[in-house]
Amino acid sequence: MRRFSQRNSLVTLSDINITPLLDLAFVLLIIFVITTPLLEQGIDLKLPKDGGKPDKPLDRSDIRTIEVSQQGLYLLNKRAMSLNQIEQELAFEFKRNPNLLIYIRADENGPYKHVAAILGRCQRNGIKNYSLRTEPTSARTP
Repeated sequence: MRRFSQRNSLVTLSDINITPLLDLAFVLLIIFVITTPLLEQGIDLKLPKDGGKPDKPLDRSDIRTIEVSQQGLYLLNKRAMSLNQIEQELAFEFKRNPNLLIYIRADENGPYKHVAAILGRCQRNGIKNYSLRTEPTSARTP
């Protein structure tokens, strides 16, 4: 009979009591629920309701594209032109159409001075709507 009682005590020791583990899991859950909102950083802003008018849809006829090669060759709508000719053409177009939008496509390895020259000519003539175009990141090869 003695042996049998020793076996029962061993069998009861092999069972794992999961109650403390559940208590620990609930405590951790409560800690995460409380601390997660505190980790979000941001500024509480109240934006104005009447802050302007919605963006106008783009009309393809309002867009002019300037391409700049690495060597400094300028193309306006796929026609090679000098910087002065481009400035005159854009000034004329802007007087006719104040909604003119200039797309500037420049070679990534070209000097910045070519792009700066275009931007300077646009600003000198009051053209403020221009966009520096890039390739989408998914289309680039590493």
